[in-house]
Amino acid sequence: MATNITQTGTIITFPMPYDRISGEGVLVGAAFGVCLTSALSGANCAVETQCVATLPKLAGAIWAVGARLFWDDTLRQCDTTNTSDFCIGVAAAAAASGDVTGSVFVTGGRPIPSGT
Repeated sequence: MATNITQTGTIITFPMPYDRISGEGVLVGAAFGVCLTSALSGANCAVETQCVATLPKLAGAIWAVGARLFWDDTLRQCDTTNTSDFCIGVAAAAAASGDVTGSVFVTGGRPIPSGT
């Protein structure tokens, strides 16, 4: 194995920008993932950056399979319309307007220009 590789795979350890519970989404700079354990703000936490996870969604939103999803870091939920937020992946399953969570294929977070 190359000696300059310090970590392999899709799990990265980050210091938490805010308190998180295992299974919650977190945006660290321009990287998004799902916490594998609970951690307080400032503590290190292993974060899975590529997975399918059930995450909170914007009330009233309808998701089609494959729809781009964005992370609202203020409300800490996914939405399909606020393109000024970070694109974190796509809907892995359809979600109805009354659903409070949805299935997300997390791809680590990508900044997407507004209006795209």
